[in-house]
Amino acid sequence: MISRGAEALHANVGNVNALNVFPVPDGDTGTNMNMTLTSGVEELKKKTSPHIGKSAEALSKGLLMGARGNSGVILSQLFRGFAKAVQDQEEIDVQQFAAALQQGVDTAYKAILKPVEGTILTVAREAAKHGLASVRRSGDIGELMREVLAKAKEALAKTPEQLPVLKQVGVVDAGGQGLVLIYEGFVAALSGEMPDVSASDTAIAVNVPGHGAGERMHAQAHLATEDIEFGYCTEFMIRLEPGKTPGAVFDEPLFRDEMERHGDSVLVVADDDLVKVHLHSEYPGNVLTFAQRYGELVKIKIDNMREQHTHIVEESGGQAAKPLHVHDASKQEDPVTAESAKPFGFVAVSAGDGIAAIFKNMGVDVVLSGGQTMNPSTEDIVGAIDKVRAETVFVLPNNSNIVLAAQQARDLTDRRIIVLPTKTIPQGISAMLAFQANATAERNAAAMEEAIGTVQSGQVTYAVRDSQIDGIDIREGDYLGIHNSKIVVSGPDLLDTCRKLLDSMMAEGGEVVTVLTGAEASESDTVRLAELVEEAYPDAELEVLAGGQPLYYYLFSVE
Repeated sequence: MISRGAEALHANVGNVNALNVFPVPDGDTGTNMNMTLTSGVEELKKKTSPHIGKSAEALSKGLLMGARGNSGVILSQLFRGFAKAVQDQEEIDVQQFAAALQQGVDTAYKAILKPVEGTILTVAREAAKHGLASVRRSGDIGELMREVLAKAKEALAKTPEQLPVLKQVGVVDAGGQGLVLIYEGFVAALSGEMPDVSASDTAIAVNVPGHGAGERMHAQAHLATEDIEFGYCTEFMIRLEPGKTPGAVFDEPLFRDEMERHGDSVLVVADDDLVKVHLHSEYPGNVLTFAQRYGELVKIKIDNMREQHTHIVEESGGQAAKPLHVHDASKQEDPVTAESAKPFGFVAVSAGDGIAAIFKNMGVDVVLSGGQTMNPSTEDIVGAIDKVRAETVFVLPNNSNIVLAAQQARDLTDRRIIVLPTKTIPQGISAMLAFQANATAERNAAAMEEAIGTVQSGQVTYAVRDSQIDGIDIREGDYLGIHNSKIVVSGPDLLDTCRKLLDSMMAEGGEVVTVLTGAEASESDTVRLAELVEEAYPDAELEVLAGGQPLYYYLFSVE
């Protein structure tokens, strides 16, 4: 089933990529899901076992380490929950299969801070829910999977009604389409038929005249400081001791439910004898007392986020900043010892040799090649972190589709890792400029996050299809100007598009304009662009650097 599902997805990578909302040439949901599933298949082939629980565990591990992009991470969580449900079973029946699909959905929802409906999560949930109901009518796995697939297609077709941006552009959710393809492979495997993998019959046309779109919504979100309801960032691990408290038997879902009653931002990851816990709570003492009934508490760390914020406000002249979210780990089990490590290290994701050189010159230890069209996997990021001999490692994803994988990599290591939510290259550069070697990790995290919020990011690329977004008519081959994550201009002239994009970015003023030239930018266009900037904004300082990034002629930052 997994192999056939992977085949169906692989054959439709381009179709899934084409469903990405923006008509830019680097939509990569299909690519990310395909590479994630391929990693799972490879691990499964290495460790295939007649014991279904062990095979599912191998698949889950491969998916987890190979997860790329938000869609890949969610896919890995769906199968992580499935694997947990069957881990002790050598064989399962159709009822257990349906229950495992549901546990996969539950696990995926719990892994996302603020789930967005109208996405792969919705498609998976509706399909699994229907599967649980259908299993009462038939004990045949093939019939069950056909019912699950039919419901998944139905849920996918409804995603434009749940997520307005999909309806405006005229597409279904790309991640949901990828999951439907996988399920089509499952059905083909169970029926003994070869699936028609040339194309799926579920996708809605990607070009619907008269539709417009706003910004793509993402599953992840950050709390504003003034919204802090639970003031203490509480982290610890439980070394499980069965029988420590009479009648207290550790159950991960029930324990997670209890943690959610004590606060928010809950993360609970349980292994055989160790449980990692993170949450924001108002009464951390109550949390620790409850947890202690299951075993010994180790690596306890509690930060008063309101107090941290007060210091930040005082140092920044009264301007508000976001709450810190710093994960710590005991030095006792840290493979990087205090004697051999420097205080701080950095991992950054970059596309283009020039941008990589800029990050290197700014002190980044490991620059991962990646970005749009080639998101590094969770395993890639873990590997990069392992190469940095530092007590605290800052990770700069520099792309909205890499933040979730970076956070997953952080949770897989005992190192002290701080993932900064940089979603563009200019944000990453701005964050590095804000770093102070003589400041603490907490102060640096605050200053770097504040710097991320002060920079305006711009990108110029080209359209791969006709579309209409926010009232802007887009024609295939036109140049697109993207301000932060919103398309603000489209036209046939490159320099005119750049000028109008900069007008949008400079609307509220700016003192420094930085231009990163792409691999396809000509020297003559760059010279003329510099002249246009100096003419239009004579008081702004201009810096032009060779970025070498693919697909994007120019990247702009305004500060």
